[in-house]
Amino acid sequence: MTSDKPFSDRTPNALGGYPLQRPRRNRRTNWSRRLVAETSLTPADLIWPMFVIEGDNRREPIPSMPGVERRSIDLIVEAAREAETLGIPAIALFPNTDPKLRTGDAREALNPDNLVCRATRAVKAAGLDVGVILDVALDPYTSHGHDGLLVDGEIVNDETVDMLVRQSLVQAEAGADVLAPSDMMDGRIGAIRRALEADGHAATQIMSYAAKYASAFYGPFRDAVGSGGLLKGDKRTYQMDPANGDEALREVALDIAEGADMVMVKPGLPYLDIVRRVVETFHVPTFAYQVSGEYAMIMAAAERGVLDEERAMLESLAAFKRAGAAGIFTYFAPRVAKLVG
Repeated sequence: MTSDKPFSDRTPNALGGYPLQRPRRNRRTNWSRRLVAETSLTPADLIWPMFVIEGDNRREPIPSMPGVERRSIDLIVEAAREAETLGIPAIALFPNTDPKLRTGDAREALNPDNLVCRATRAVKAAGLDVGVILDVALDPYTSHGHDGLLVDGEIVNDETVDMLVRQSLVQAEAGADVLAPSDMMDGRIGAIRRALEADGHAATQIMSYAAKYASAFYGPFRDAVGSGGLLKGDKRTYQMDPANGDEALREVALDIAEGADMVMVKPGLPYLDIVRRVVETFHVPTFAYQVSGEYAMIMAAAERGVLDEERAMLESLAAFKRAGAAGIFTYFAPRVAKLVG
């Protein structure tokens, strides 16, 4: 007997529901999962942070960051060549400055022959198709470990900005492709951009650490650059309160208006909501930093057998892309590039 009921009324659920729709069909096989994947991770999404030390053919393991090393300049050039081969578009260089050169006024930051400037020139002289990103901040050069100048117990803004401008010109002259002010001083992006334009460096890009939070996840990085044991107090008077989201959008808006070409959210995984909000609000290239503490947590859990290291690494980076990040600073960069390239 043929029913005269509409077909939709003869199904257990409304038309379009189960069993007509079975989302697991697309997940049954590896090829199908790859075919319908919404997010992809490629070597072009990665920026490889590197730590520079003095000497020749020197490597120093960083105990708090298993698998990460400080390298002398000659080995930095080798690593940059590896980055090019792997398809990683840019490296970020951070100096471990000799404690004897760290002073209250951070004058080594203005030395055109300082460690990071020499490393930059060496990489550029190698003729590699790899961008060099340099931090603009004073903490690798101060005796107190802060990103700015300390006067009577306070980080002074405008005097610090003057130093950052001078540091930026030194780094641009050394050949840096991208300057990344990470200090969180007010007004520094506009001041740096105007100075670059006036000094013949109009093509130098600025990637602003526009939303950098006063985070507990930076500890291993400070060990790597040698500033952790020097830090007096904390950085909460200039880095952002982790409780705030709207404030991040105001910071990003200011930096874009002042001339930033790209913006950064730091740290990464705890602040993916901020990455998404920045991307959706401003539609500018937005980067995130999988910081040292995030890296160290994954490695520590993997060493204890709690996590599958490779899967956790790839899953964490896919989350950055899913949130909308144009690229990711990650210490996993060379390993990931080999897996997804």
